[in-house]
Amino acid sequence: MLIGIDAHNLESKKTGVGRYVFNLLKEWQSTVNSQQLTVKFILYFKDEIPTDIPQLESFERKLLNVSSTVKFMNWDLPRAARKDKVDVLFCPDYRGPIGYRGKMAITLHDISYEARPGDFNWPSWADKIFLKWASKKTAQQASVIFAPTEFVKNEVIKYYRVPAQKIVVTPEAVDPALLELPPDLEQAIATVKAKYGLKDKFGFYVGSIFSRRHLPELVAAFSRLAKESLNYQLLLAGRDYTTRQSVNRAAERLNQELGREAVVRVDFIEDSELKLLYSACAFFIWLSDYEGFGLPPLEAMSLGAPVITTEDSSLREVAGQAALLVKNNADPEEIYRAMRWLIDDSVLRQELTAKGRDQVARFSWKECAEETLRAIINLK
Repeated sequence: MLIGIDAHNLESKKTGVGRYVFNLLKEWQSTVNSQQLTVKFILYFKDEIPTDIPQLESFERKLLNVSSTVKFMNWDLPRAARKDKVDVLFCPDYRGPIGYRGKMAITLHDISYEARPGDFNWPSWADKIFLKWASKKTAQQASVIFAPTEFVKNEVIKYYRVPAQKIVVTPEAVDPALLELPPDLEQAIATVKAKYGLKDKFGFYVGSIFSRRHLPELVAAFSRLAKESLNYQLLLAGRDYTTRQSVNRAAERLNQELGREAVVRVDFIEDSELKLLYSACAFFIWLSDYEGFGLPPLEAMSLGAPVITTEDSSLREVAGQAALLVKNNADPEEIYRAMRWLIDDSVLRQELTAKGRDQVARFSWKECAEETLRAIINLK
């Protein structure tokens, strides 16, 4: 069987979809070898072939030399797949080529752009029109759709009107590289804390800052905590996409009011530092209205951080009983009470840390990859 893969998300710096594809490929490498499957893959790249792709005889790499992603997706990729006579074309980035007549599998990590378009960070008006239309169109075309949670599966059924039996839930997992900690962990943590100006204990948030994640309310809640507990800071990592960059402004105002850097703001943290900060934080907090999977809380749990999150969308499904849940993430008072409770109750912290590690063990890239490959092979 020959499977074509849209691999352009592996180029340059790997974001969420790139990590997803990379981990699938690593696991498929093992699966094909161990099960002696007669499966071959063609990885189609847009304008560069990365050097860190898993090496396997079954993986052929093809560079299509295209600068435009739209042209790559809708012209060059389907033409190459037809020419190579692939049995199934796997498109892991929300949509596939419009009008592709062969068998196609796609992954919908979420459909927030359809369900909550007002909260979505649209790069342009063209994206706003094309992404929604292309995603729905190719979801209806696809032979199988992969979704990371039951929540996303139900959203796809609701908004795209596709039959439930066409959707396979394949939960994602923590990147194993994130769990590889240095032998001199304490010194490494001290170094990264000093780099970001973290003097003692700190709460932590990481991810792009959208209005649906309620960072202004978090800063408002933390302002009270910071006045009571002078040894606590709040590290907010991610670009601020809110209107007038309201989170950056709120952090600046609070720091000016307190006369110290109570809220530390950075736009990006490398993975090598991210895992150290997960390991060192007093708590991790993620208060989102809508997520398809919500990987950061799971990452934080994997490295021992007690987690505060919400019970909305997929987050209860992912966090299970291993997090302290905020019911109203628009209420600074409730957010404050959750942080205060976690800080003051050492038994609760230990309980959440233990439950968090158990919860993380429920998610496996091996299982995700095997279920994904099985569903694709069954299309032949």
